Amino acid sequence: MPLTLTFHGQSCFQLEDGTHSLLIDPFFTDNPVAKVNAEDVKCTHIGITHGHFDHFADCEGIAKANDATVFAAFEICNYLAEQGHEKCEPGNPGGRIESGFGSVSFTQALHSSSFNGQYMGMPCGLVVEFGDVVIYHAGDTALFLDMELIGQMYQPDIAMLPIGDRFTMGPEMAAVAAEMIGATTAIPMHYNTWPPIEVDVSLFTPEDIEVLVMEPGDRVEISH
Repeated sequence: MPLTLTFHGQSCFQLEDGTHSLLIDPFFTDNPVAKVNAEDVKCTHIGITHGHFDHFADCEGIAKANDATVFAAFEICNYLAEQGHEKCEPGNPGGRIESGFGSVSFTQALHSSSFNGQYMGMPCGLVVEFGDVVIYHAGDTALFLDMELIGQMYQPDIAMLPIGDRFTMGPEMAAVAAEMIGATTAIPMHYNTWPPIEVDVSLFTPEDIEVLVMEPGDRVEISH
């Protein structure tokens, strides 16, 4: 089965190859643009960039229902263990964890991270090596110069970047980030879910990089 990528809205993506299924930042229950219910989601692994509700709220339920392995910051894994889900792989920026589908590496992200008032460790970006495809999911972040290093070290095929402004980069700044990273394709995320992050996606115009705008529910095949 070819590698497929599904966008579930906000910052939630799913990578599947017929054997492994990695869900990143699951957010369905209170997501006004999601096309599926959390109870219907099937996965083998979950990646979490940080603890804010629009990235983490459905993690516990989906992880337990699927007996999924969760890749997340140390504090998030501790929280999940306290809730009865101990199948976690904790990490922090700079770390890499191997898995059956490839690996997950943690990068820095300039943001905050908490859930229901509890500190959830450092926010992260995730570099996912899935088969021969490398994807950089930046999480929620501002622009930072080390994005150039992320591009040089990991050479991602796809960069998923927040463009919604206010809490993250806006589209113009995200375009600069895409150029710094140098991935072949850039996918905008974290925008138009609610009024505070409504932006014009047409303003996301990095030079010499393909922009793939995905609507919630869209599914595409990807390759290296």
